[in-house]
This record gives sequence, structure tokens and C-alpha cells, in this order.
Amino acid sequence: MKIAFYHELTTTSLQGALLSDACCEKILTGSDVELLLLLDAAYQVRKTYFQNEVQLHILNNAQNGYCPEDCGYCAQANSATTDIEAYPLKPDAEILEEAKRAYESGAYRYCIVMSGRGPSPKRVSHLAELIRAVKARYPIEVCLSAGLIDVASAHILKEAGLDRLNHNLNTSEAHYPNICSTHTYQDRMETLQAAQTVGLACCSGVIVGMGEETDDLIKVAKALRQLEVASLPVNFFLPISGTQLSEFDTETQRSVPTTLTPDYCLRVLCLYRFLNPRAEIRVAAGREHHLRSMEVMALYPANSMFIDGYLNAEGSTASRTLEMIRDAGFAVKTDNEDTNQLNQEEVAKRDVLLKELKVLRPRMTSNT
Repeated sequence: MKIAFYHELTTTSLQGALLSDACCEKILTGSDVELLLLLDAAYQVRKTYFQNEVQLHILNNAQNGYCPEDCGYCAQANSATTDIEAYPLKPDAEILEEAKRAYESGAYRYCIVMSGRGPSPKRVSHLAELIRAVKARYPIEVCLSAGLIDVASAHILKEAGLDRLNHNLNTSEAHYPNICSTHTYQDRMETLQAAQTVGLACCSGVIVGMGEETDDLIKVAKALRQLEVASLPVNFFLPISGTQLSEFDTETQRSVPTTLTPDYCLRVLCLYRFLNPRAEIRVAAGREHHLRSMEVMALYPANSMFIDGYLNAEGSTASRTLEMIRDAGFAVKTDNEDTNQLNQEEVAKRDVLLKELKVLRPRMTSNT
């Protein structure tokens, strides 16, 4: 692919113009599209709006399980047989303590996530008080993921000081019935629209690798662009045993690879950056599992990531993620001035381990 192609991607994105579906398809599957040049083109867009900063998020799985929905990707779904530790909403003191830990870990945003279809009016009032308490104690942004909500609930949460409401579209409208039957794509869209009606910023993203076509990924990326979401998490499907989609017949998966490769995942991140240039693009669940040794390359299109894992799956430790970010020449965006020093002290304590004799002379030790 000629170098002009990559320059045009950057220019088109920065001008606010929309890439054609054919161009998007080429980014995802074109064998002549070079990954490093594509990453550089996406980085030029990312750098324009976010410089070299990375926002860190910590998830609090505030309520685990007990969900009536049948989302095929989720370990908490009523259709899942995954052996999870189910529990009701955590006590306020526990949620506030985890907010403190998130702030001290250098997180820019604290994400409270609840299972279930959606909160009752009583639960909304309770969540509003929790949000006020967190905001009063720590200079940290708060994001809430609580299922389907209406305008009245969104207004209460907005007044309490909630910074963002998360509700992922996950996939295209056409593909949605293949991943969930207990609610619809339109239900999710109406939740986002309710938040926007009251002026509440939205966080909404996608899960890649659920049997969708590349066209589905393009369509949901453009839908999120039309919504002008402030934050866009790109998740890569984690095949957790017991979830419906983990048992999916991979032979029926179509143009999306049956095994997500680092190359493909990075192409998706670049596409979502080009189509949503001003959005905070977060490389979210599955980054360690699917990107593997190329994980750090995600920072060129993405400017945000989670630390300390996801809802039910473990992830990299905070110290490892911070080290990766700084080793690549990026800077952590944080309101906690002590975080840099704390991390430097932790890294400095690591010792160099010497090889033992059984490693140096394996043949000798095996004969003894």
C-alpha cells in the first residue's frame, strides 16, 4: 500500500470526515496494509487530541451475578454455568474503600459496575449518595455501569456528580440477537440517549470476536461516532468457560478470525481511532490475552486502559501496566501526585535473579 494511503487516513480523521465502509474493510483485512504504518497513522490522530497521556481506570465489580439477562459473553448471565463468586451490592464502606485504593493506585477514573437488568428507583437514590460520597472524598472521576436506565434516573445520577454513564452497545444492531435475547440493541441505545438528554457523558464500546462480520464492527463504530461518545472501550472477547459464546461453534464464525490475533486486534483499535478521533479509546478486556507480546502497541491508537483486571477475569497488575506505559514513553494522566514516586520505588526494589546450578548445568544435575 502506498504511503499516501496512510497519510490520507490521518488527514481524513483529523478533518472530521467519515471513512467509507470499503476503506474500513481494507484497514481490517487488507493484506497489503502494513501494521506499523497503520499504527503510526492512528497515533498521529491520537497525539493530536491526547498527546502522549494515558488515562487509567479501575473497575469495581460492585455486584456479582444474580443477573436475569442472558448475554452470551458474560460469566454473570443467567444462562452461564461459570463458577463465579456471586454476591449482592457491596456495603458502602467497601465501595468507598475501593475508591480510595483506586485513587492511590493512580487511576484517573473509578468505574462502579453492577450486574442486573437495571436499577430500581430506590437503588438509583442509593447510588447517587454513593457517588456524592466518593466525589467528596477523592479528586477522581466516577463512571457507573448499572444496566438500563431512563431519563429520570439519569437526571438523579447527573445531579449527584456522576461523570460518565457506561452502557456498551457491544455489537451491531443486526448481530445483537445472536448474543442476547432478553433485551435489544434499541434498549441499550435508549439508555445512552437518556443519559445524553440530561447532559451526562456516555461511555460505550464494543466486544470484538463474538462471531460478528467485519461489517458489524464497522457499523457499531460508526453508530458510536454518531452518538459522539466521550469514552469508547474496545473489548476483545474472553472465552470464559461456562459462557454461551465460549461454547460457540468456531466453524460458523465468519470474516472475523476464529482466534483473535495481535495484528487483527491492533487493526480494530486503529479503525476505531480513525472513526472516533476525539473519543477516549480504551483497550479494555482481553488485551493481555489476545495482544500478548504486542500489548504495548495498543497505546499508539488507544489512550486509555484498565489496571488490576476486569469484572470476572484477572489482568495485569497496576505496577506492570504503569511500567509498560512509561517504558514506551507515555505519561500517566492522574490527579494523584504521589503515584509516580510510589511506582518508581516499587520498580527499584526488584532484584536480578541469578541462575541456579541446575539451570547452568542441566545434564550434570539430571545424572545425579
